[in-house]
Amino acid sequence: MKAYMVFDIGGTYIKYAVMNENGTKLEGGKVPTPQEGLEEFLQKISEIVTLYRQSYAFQGIALSSPGAVDVKSGYIGGASAIPYIHNVPITELIRERTDLDVSIENDANCAALAEGWLGAAKETDYYICVVIGTGIGGSIVMNHTILRGASLHGGEFGYMIMGDPLNNPLESTWSQVASTNALVQEVERRKSLEKGSLDGEKVFLLAAEGDAVADDCIKIFYKKLASGIYNIKYALDPGKILIGGGISKRPEVIEGINQELKQLKDEIATLDITVEACHFDNDANLIGALFHNLNRK
Repeated sequence: MKAYMVFDIGGTYIKYAVMNENGTKLEGGKVPTPQEGLEEFLQKISEIVTLYRQSYAFQGIALSSPGAVDVKSGYIGGASAIPYIHNVPITELIRERTDLDVSIENDANCAALAEGWLGAAKETDYYICVVIGTGIGGSIVMNHTILRGASLHGGEFGYMIMGDPLNNPLESTWSQVASTNALVQEVERRKSLEKGSLDGEKVFLLAAEGDAVADDCIKIFYKKLASGIYNIKYALDPGKILIGGGISKRPEVIEGINQELKQLKDEIATLDITVEACHFDNDANLIGALFHNLNRK
């Protein structure tokens, strides 16, 4: 059995796992993401690898990371909640500490690759993942390959302009009007609540308890999500569209989006557009990072 050390780097925690070549997690855990800086981060990664090296002969290390990841150079562009990992040769620095081959991929891309390998898209050659959270991101996958785009922004669906292009268009991107964060903020605004007093789970709980404002905001939320998905389908025509992010685990969300998509048909727009929830949740980025490591060219 071949073993790999896999890390999912997040702003709050670093998740880690020992996995075999079939994507099975043998052992794992998580540690708080170091806040001090790059040296502490590298030390923590090295300590975890050293601990498990007592039991496994690793073939390599696979990383899932936020940011605009250049998988060939190992540099992370863009921005994230972990500023010190950006614009440094992160894979080379970890290789120097561990003497192991290191691969890296963007976290949203990892989640999408996991679905194509072992999840909801494993029978689909061409699919899209839309990840809904603080903002909206995602990935475009064809034949198990991420379509990255010329500027590594392929799949950044949250930048789509959804409002009036003549009236501050950059203030009405899909992320700004249809993310979970946007839903929460709209409920807080309409109920005159302090910012930060609600989260997505509380909004859906309010609606379940009969709160008319929360219920109305959720219905509008579904319409805005369906509009963006409609655009994606007609622009890219994937075989399947998957919805990820914590909110996707609520069956009523998938049902609500699909109900709105049914309304977006006429004598010209005739496609039957539907979405499905991603299969994987907490381990998606780990599984996808391993798949990327195993299939690099």
